[in-house]
Amino acid sequence: MAEAVTYRATGKRKTSVARVVLTPGVGRALVNGREIDEYFGREVLKTIALMPLETTHTASRFDISANVYGGGIAGQAGAVRHGIARALCEADESLRTPLKRAGFLTRDARQVERKKAGFHKARKKPQFSKR
Repeated sequence: MAEAVTYRATGKRKTSVARVVLTPGVGRALVNGREIDEYFGREVLKTIALMPLETTHTASRFDISANVYGGGIAGQAGAVRHGIARALCEADESLRTPLKRAGFLTRDARQVERKKAGFHKARKKPQFSKR
């Protein structure tokens, strides 16, 4: 029996990491074993996560299984988007150009800046007193 073709990729956003597996199918999407609607809750986050499929018109060609951890729910949606885009490139190299133009292959590296010693927050200094 021939093994089904799978395309694997890792997506990242802030402190979230998503391991995405694309398999030929009908367009079913699972995130951490739950349906994508149930997992993300908000329609905006679901839309963000599935943007690469909409851009390349491949929503009904692949089933998605994603394992996401770290960060918050919005960062996780961005990580899934990045992972799907990278897996689509692995599946079909001709999809690279539209995904690159849309900015889905670029890892969004913006993270929360760490708090420094003697500061209230990352950059907020204590109030200056002349006397």
